[in-house]
Amino acid sequence: MTVKLTVENAVQAKKEIENLVTQGYSHDEIYLFAHDKKRSDDITDALDTEKVGVVEQGFLDSLKNMFSSRGDELRNKMEAVGLSSEEAADAEKELDQGKLILIAKK
Repeated sequence: MTVKLTVENAVQAKKEIENLVTQGYSHDEIYLFAHDKKRSDDITDALDTEKVGVVEQGFLDSLKNMFSSRGDELRNKMEAVGLSSEEAADAEKELDQGKLILIAKK
């Protein structure tokens, strides 16, 4: 089961992550996305969520993302952790507005 949540900031993200953990998700099953890569890395590290890597995407998609725009990279990663291409496109639009996306996947 995949759950997608949109939050405004890291404080709200922390609260939602705590809720997901109480629902039985582990930190390794929760992914956080932000449009700015540094912001994403900083919040992911601070809140101990998982990063989308080769395991989730596969080697070729990971390699392709190195040469893609940030928007394409984000959509690919969100699809890799359970969103449809349409859901990922909608989520990327929310990221463009400065919001954070949390995706929890069992």
